[in-house]
Amino acid sequence: MEKGARHRNNTEKSHPGGSEPQEADSGGGGVALKKEIGLVSACGIIVGNIIGSGIFVSPKGVLENAGSVGLALIVWIVTGLITAVGALCYAELGVTIPKSGGDYSYVKDIFGGLAGFLRLWIAVLVIYPTNQAVIALTFSNYVLQPLFPTCFPPESGLRLLAALCLLLLTWINCSSVRWATRVQDIFTAGKLLALALIIIMGVVQICKGQYFWLEPKNAFDNFQEPDIGLIALAFLQGSFAYGGWNFLNYVTEELVDPYKNLPRAIFISIPLVTFVYVFANVAYVTAMSPQELLASNAVAVTFGEKLLGVMVWIMPISVALSTFGGVNGSLFTSSRLFFAGAREGHLPSVLAMIHVKRCTPIPALLFTCISTLLMLVTGDIYTLINYVGFINYLFYGVTVAGQIVLRWKKPDINRPIKVNLLFPIVYLLFWAFLLVFSLWSEPVVCGIGLAIMLTGVPVYFLGVYWKHKPRCFNKFIELLTLVSQKMCVVVYPKGDEDQKLEERNQDVEQQQPICHPPASKDKDAVEP
Repeated sequence: MEKGARHRNNTEKSHPGGSEPQEADSGGGGVALKKEIGLVSACGIIVGNIIGSGIFVSPKGVLENAGSVGLALIVWIVTGLITAVGALCYAELGVTIPKSGGDYSYVKDIFGGLAGFLRLWIAVLVIYPTNQAVIALTFSNYVLQPLFPTCFPPESGLRLLAALCLLLLTWINCSSVRWATRVQDIFTAGKLLALALIIIMGVVQICKGQYFWLEPKNAFDNFQEPDIGLIALAFLQGSFAYGGWNFLNYVTEELVDPYKNLPRAIFISIPLVTFVYVFANVAYVTAMSPQELLASNAVAVTFGEKLLGVMVWIMPISVALSTFGGVNGSLFTSSRLFFAGAREGHLPSVLAMIHVKRCTPIPALLFTCISTLLMLVTGDIYTLINYVGFINYLFYGVTVAGQIVLRWKKPDINRPIKVNLLFPIVYLLFWAFLLVFSLWSEPVVCGIGLAIMLTGVPVYFLGVYWKHKPRCFNKFIELLTLVSQKMCVVVYPKGDEDQKLEERNQDVEQQQPICHPPASKDKDAVEP
């Protein structure tokens, strides 16, 4: 993670920018990430990343553990409210620490470099590559399944189509931020239209009197013995379904007027997703009994077979569209996380570069794509997801705890949004309950996840904390950085060079590298 040579154009040297990236001036100022994400696209990022294939394919996880239709609907509502509470906490953090990178940036700034690096490490190593690989495989499965009506599509075909999907979307994201957000907007609208169709059909069913499982006496008729452990697992499954609610915080610096649009997008998107999730599940039980729903491998497809007739093909296409948009949203946001990590000196510095004309983080996007392609050739992706799922949600709690710590450490800092402290406390209590239950029910899986995360500790001390590496190593890194820079036609974006000039000069005096790198060092690594 030692920073290599940073080569800039002359205009960038002459016109150092502020700390907040902004669109490059037509007059030749240094290049920077463009602020092209408006309110609609911001909502599309949140909604598109939350709503993947789960609500179409397997919403039965909540029902299976809740034990009744009524309790399952309550779980969907409560987890939606808890997600909204967490999103409000992230909204305060997002406008207080207006940097891309989301919870990684917040954890690093509040708790220090090691904590932030561990969050980044587990995301780079497993979380985002595996999630993107799984979503891409789901897309390819629903595209190819009609071609193989009597059997499963061949595994090689699934992985090849998933790889093509990733390559296409990576090219789009590398070409233009506007193209990427338009793709996200279109496919988010498509999945919402499909879910609106499901909800409307559910309303029609209710108008026809098909609401047996929604009547109170039937809705709370348990089909299994009530168990507090299973109910906790239902809440955990429901919370997983809302995953992605924090992704907009990864691209804060590319938002148009983030102080207004970040909270507005959250206020619009989370209630919308909660409404869609609850009423889609209501619609499902108007056409299927709980037993039929639990037996189905693709709930929306079974629902369509019962009610759509010759139009049944709409549901598989809807799932494919939803997952395609999900891959795009994940590529877009995760690349910004890696970009932010590289800018802080926690990843190879080339990942913090952007294209000189397109102003897109091409190295970070290519890194995200390649790591996901590697996961596609891995045998058991789903096992890796199970191992690190606990860690991912652990850091949600750590981030919200950081909000309370920041209130205590810096009470007078400017906070355009300031939520009641009861919000983070409620969120932390909820997550403490779920995480303790996860440890109790699956200690081995959670332990392996912790072990994977802790492998980042020696990497941090060798790659980040150790500043005075051998000169030959620094030259090698500088050479790789220069070659990568020329291949991708990228430079470092306009940044807060004045603030870091003193550190850069110190590096030059001590190490005398070939070129003069501006220090995006991890200050926390050398501070107590």
